[in-house]
Amino acid sequence: MQFIDDAEFQVAIDLDGGGKITSIKWRELEFTIPFRGNVLTSGWYPMAPWAGRVRDGLITSASGVEHQLPTNIDPPHAIHGFGITSSWQEIGPGRSLLHLPKPYQGATVEQTIEVLDDAIRWSLEYDDNGCDLPFWLGMHPWFARDLERGGQAEVEFKAEKMLKRGSDGLPTNEMVAMAPEPWDDTFTEIRGTPAVVWEGVARIDIESDAPWWVVYTEDPDGVCIEPQTAPPDAANLGISGENYIEALFVFSEE
Repeated sequence: MQFIDDAEFQVAIDLDGGGKITSIKWRELEFTIPFRGNVLTSGWYPMAPWAGRVRDGLITSASGVEHQLPTNIDPPHAIHGFGITSSWQEIGPGRSLLHLPKPYQGATVEQTIEVLDDAIRWSLEYDDNGCDLPFWLGMHPWFARDLERGGQAEVEFKAEKMLKRGSDGLPTNEMVAMAPEPWDDTFTEIRGTPAVVWEGVARIDIESDAPWWVVYTEDPDGVCIEPQTAPPDAANLGISGENYIEALFVFSEE
């Protein structure tokens, strides 16, 4: 475990449990969702070397070789990368490193979590080290719908475009106008700064240059706003992702 205790923030990171932020307290309020029996539905966790689902878990290298990714968590697809099921190596305060397994063997991901005066800066960086498989990165924070006091979480989010969802839940290549909530969708060309707001208590603004965002509001216990360098199933959609992503989660009173 890594712990950061700095002024108004107390942060716990489970390195053996996927590099996941298992607790974020700000002014004594807990903003993460505790473990609910499924590795996918709690905490704030890194998604690497892919974010979201990969159809049937099949991914093809630049040299044309097809590889099978694990599909045991969300069959028949691979989901959210290796990071969430791996042990990360501590390399400094708030910093950790993941040596990826086959077929990404040789590649690494570095995670950095830093507490500022009123914010948490979270970054991921991928180094292929000669691996020619497609990659893209993302962050999957689960924000608790209910804090110890105040109103229930509401999402502030606007985007110009949304990828149409197929019947299997995976995004297609078709761009459509932004639909109303509830969302389990992928967006691009966002407008303004996404935020989660607990009326009368707190808000978290999420500042990032990420070109893609997944927003999930169908869970009764939490909401997710996920910056990503490429959308779910990006490799099969012909979309490539950058090797670095950073987001700033700014906390303030509401």
